[in-house]
Amino acid sequence: MPAPDLVFKICPADMWAEAEARGEFTGAPVDLADGFIHFSTTAQVRETAARHFAGMDGLKLVAVETAALGPALKWEPSRGGDLFPHLYGALLLSAALWVRDLPLGPDGVHVFPAELAAPPR
Repeated sequence: MPAPDLVFKICPADMWAEAEARGEFTGAPVDLADGFIHFSTTAQVRETAARHFAGMDGLKLVAVETAALGPALKWEPSRGGDLFPHLYGALLLSAALWVRDLPLGPDGVHVFPAELAAPPR
């Protein structure tokens, strides 16, 4: 299966603001501990939000074109054997296609932007 064209990073808004000031995102604490920046595909990002960011407000969703990441982007098995995109190096902000708020809805579930229409059930 070919790699998707876009991957996504969820991070706290204040952390993204710090990255904007530096011109690069070097990772959240979990990324730094693991030695790479965790990304998710379109199919994975909702579960990532629910599993690792449940109930958290003040988040940003960053879309990045995989081609902009080059060979530092590796696809490695993680939960359930799915291949997840991991970036071994800093994320240059110039690689971000867009950045959107990722608010909580009234039901406490994150509301994703229209660009990521919910998959059919």
